[in-house]
Amino acid sequence: MDIERFLMDIEKHARYGEIRIMRLKRNMLIIKNGVISGIESTDETGFAVRVLDRNFSFFSTSNLDESNLKKTVDRAIKTAKSLDKREIKLSEEDIIKDSWDVSETQKIDDFPLEEKVSHLIDIDKNLDSIGVPIRMQFLRDKITEIEYMNTEGTRINGRLPSIFYYYFIGVIENGNFEQGSQEFGRSGGYEALKEWNLIDTTIEEAKKLKKIALGKKINEGKMDLIVGPEVSGIVAHESCGHPMESDRIMGREAAQAGESFVKQNMIGERIGSDKVNVVDDPTIEHSFGYYKYDFEGVKARKRYLYKNGKINEFLMNREFAGMLGQKSNAAARSSEWDKEPIVRMSTTYIEPGDYNLDEMLEDIKYGIFMNSFTEWNIDDIRFNEKYVGREAYLIENGEIKDPVKRPVLEITTTGFYSAVDAVSRDLKFFAGTCGKGDPMQGVDVWMGGPFVRLRGIYMR
Repeated sequence: MDIERFLMDIEKHARYGEIRIMRLKRNMLIIKNGVISGIESTDETGFAVRVLDRNFSFFSTSNLDESNLKKTVDRAIKTAKSLDKREIKLSEEDIIKDSWDVSETQKIDDFPLEEKVSHLIDIDKNLDSIGVPIRMQFLRDKITEIEYMNTEGTRINGRLPSIFYYYFIGVIENGNFEQGSQEFGRSGGYEALKEWNLIDTTIEEAKKLKKIALGKKINEGKMDLIVGPEVSGIVAHESCGHPMESDRIMGREAAQAGESFVKQNMIGERIGSDKVNVVDDPTIEHSFGYYKYDFEGVKARKRYLYKNGKINEFLMNREFAGMLGQKSNAAARSSEWDKEPIVRMSTTYIEPGDYNLDEMLEDIKYGIFMNSFTEWNIDDIRFNEKYVGREAYLIENGEIKDPVKRPVLEITTTGFYSAVDAVSRDLKFFAGTCGKGDPMQGVDVWMGGPFVRLRGIYMR
């Protein structure tokens, strides 16, 4: 296919254009209570073109016949010239010519289905042997190959292999039911399974759930709270990452994924204590949200969204960076070839501090240690939020005591971050699929952080 000729046609008739060819190879396996309930393998390639003239147009097709591709490009040009005019000025970015890949020690293409089934069956048998009646596992591998080019001269080829694993288990102890789940994700190959040590991890979770099922409800009131990396991760993602997306801030996402309590003029405004630093970083090696360049050809970098307790920088693509008179910080992502690139997170986390967990515990007379969550909710502007604990314990006189049953934290974003007075040196990540847009796009992300201590928080 003559892509360069298509780009020349766009350049001749419109202000800007880009073409993306994307191949997605996916394999999926589901096992429920020791029985294979789903196997799927897909391999698809698509072509997408985005053109800017009076406005943006976006078209895509899976028919790679050259005559069809020309029709698709011509439609994109015609539509971009016919839409209502908007004042869109893209940020000026470097012209990039590069190829990139993520290394695999145990290549996805060389890992047979029989080994995947055997590994998940071993996990299931071990859980069954300790009396876990509800067991579900999901394993997916994916290879994403991207060829990106635009009318400014950028030409990038990328290859991103990744592994994703999810389990859900339920236990019954003395008539009390408790459930738990966790998502694991990593860019790279099947070396991830060895790194995750899933048999020991799932057994440990089941044993915790059996203890938690016998926990007691707390007496509600003000107390100190320590949250673990799973909780600090979901907080970072939901109450920092999402409200700092520039398309939400500028109103583009209002009818789709919601708005933001953050406004355009709030850079530098205090959002929490000076212990709070929240980062979004696509460049962490083998992270589940990894990419070297975004879907507009901009080189990825680490981004401080909240810094020393203040709003620091928005997540931006070229359109919104141009509106704000800034450079893009490479936040444009697309989940599949037929989805337009929009502003997205990657790996979002609270940055570690100087404490260890024991130091954070030692001067708490009465409080809660919420190490993981079973439920969360947050409003459309990402300000009022709720987190329900899964693995949680009472803290008395600096020591972790008996498990407590589903403690509830209801708080505002500023209330949470303002109450932070200590952050540990630990850093742990959890995988997720972040949904946004219309049509909906689910992109791979990591979220995480350290242990975080909050003072004088109302819990129930």
